[in-house]
Amino acid sequence: MDDEQLLRYSRHILLPQVDLEGQEKLQLSKVLIVGLGGLGSPVALYLAAAGIGELLLCDYDRVELSNLQRQILHGVEYLGKYKVDSAIDRLGDINPQCKVSGLTEAVSEEMLEQLLNPTINKDSKQLNLSQDSTIDSTIDLVIDCTDNLTSRLLINQACVKYRTKLLSGAAIRMEGQVSVFLNQGDGPCYQCLFSTTQADELSCSEAGVLATTVGIIGTLQAQEALKILMDIGDIKDGSLLLMDGMTGDWKKLTISRKPDCLACGKV
Repeated sequence: MDDEQLLRYSRHILLPQVDLEGQEKLQLSKVLIVGLGGLGSPVALYLAAAGIGELLLCDYDRVELSNLQRQILHGVEYLGKYKVDSAIDRLGDINPQCKVSGLTEAVSEEMLEQLLNPTINKDSKQLNLSQDSTIDSTIDLVIDCTDNLTSRLLINQACVKYRTKLLSGAAIRMEGQVSVFLNQGDGPCYQCLFSTTQADELSCSEAGVLATTVGIIGTLQAQEALKILMDIGDIKDGSLLLMDGMTGDWKKLTISRKPDCLACGKV
């Protein structure tokens, strides 16, 4: 770590739980963030600032005026442009030492296999990368910041299949939730909690969302991501944290693994 890096991350290094060893772990980490909206904005901003070595961003959407009420990663100059391109420019300004690349396509089973399967011959040309990038290193953590159950279940199934750590968040109105699934043993997965038989949730465009709600949940996702990557603190593996923004109350639920789960029951 050079002098500039020591100064940039000095407030991290002062923490005994982090120190040089923890900061170096962050610099060696590679994280996939799926979704660059209200949740993905604080996640990407804080992880880039904190010194994650490489961020791979996935979002096929473009910036709209209605996004700007809560999606703090984007600005008016990027209206009509890909959120991935907006994010790459913004994160590069925050921390040019963080390598950022993006995928401007919807998450799919094929894409996740290309990214997460440790045995596959990875070829970045097969993916719609927004800039030149190598994807031959292992992704240490997937952060799900999507806004629909279909995408969340697809991401979960891939993470279970390839034993990839998953951090999931969701928010609507003034309510939010965060869950962690390390996928390293016989613990539960996201689909143990939300099955394919359940109806998809309302979207923010249908039910509304308070700007700060996604900020709180996304920031908590970033906090848990740093803990996971540095292997510090109490990591809420297999638990669901629920926030009620109207009352300020939090609840913690323990998730049980379902033997007949369509995702992890086969593993």
